[in-house]
Amino acid sequence: MPKLLLILIDGVPYANWRRLFGNLEGWVARGDARVWKMRSVLPSTSATCYASIHTGLPPQITRVWGNEAVRRLDHPDIFSESHRAGLKTGAVAHSFWSEFFNRAPFDAVRDVEYDEPDGPISHGRFHTMYGYNLINQTTPADHDLFATLTRLCERHGIDYGMLHTCTLDSMGHRFGHACHEMDHACYALDAQLAPFLQRWLDAGYEVIVTADHGQDMRGHHGGAADDQRDFALYYFGAAEGPAPDVLLDQLSLAPTILSRLGVAVPDSMTGPLFLR
Repeated sequence: MPKLLLILIDGVPYANWRRLFGNLEGWVARGDARVWKMRSVLPSTSATCYASIHTGLPPQITRVWGNEAVRRLDHPDIFSESHRAGLKTGAVAHSFWSEFFNRAPFDAVRDVEYDEPDGPISHGRFHTMYGYNLINQTTPADHDLFATLTRLCERHGIDYGMLHTCTLDSMGHRFGHACHEMDHACYALDAQLAPFLQRWLDAGYEVIVTADHGQDMRGHHGGAADDQRDFALYYFGAAEGPAPDVLLDQLSLAPTILSRLGVAVPDSMTGPLFLR
């Protein structure tokens, strides 16, 4: 049965993916990966997208209107359905993910790290970004997050794992996207990701690298403009996918991932599968 990792790089617009992520584009050029454009739900706000990515439901059903609406969701999601099917799950992410899909409110001492076979997240490693502002970004090092997910894979044998990093989203809010700072930040993350990505592939994982939403040149998202909503999705695996110019729907991500894991897709997830 396939194992799969979902790597979410927060807040990267489609143009920056294709222009600045040379390692990912190199795999595509060799035919080792495929890439499509995906469009987020509306509003294209972070927490709103997190909820939709894992439930396959729009914000008008999850009732997650923005970053202030974080609570335990009661809809089927990738973690709950994978756990129900007997799979081991893992997450290395912002604390919002633990609140949405495990328990809320987030208790930093209790929930920053847990190993709970009863799930739905079997192995969780979370951070809060407490004190975040435009000057003090308080983001963990991406290298450390990639290493932590790798540790969960190699120590616990997780079947499904997700990783979420806010570094580039935070950089975009501070600097915008037409600047030296963002050029270098994208280059640096791409270079840090590459050796871990190869290690995950060597371990037999299918890997999806993508974002939650885009950002415009002023570093804003939440609205309906294409640059705020559109991002790239890179797929490393054996499944067949659509033509390169097909625009993917973010609501298709959850059912597609469950299908790749061999898990029954719940009736609530109606987005069409894009990998088969």
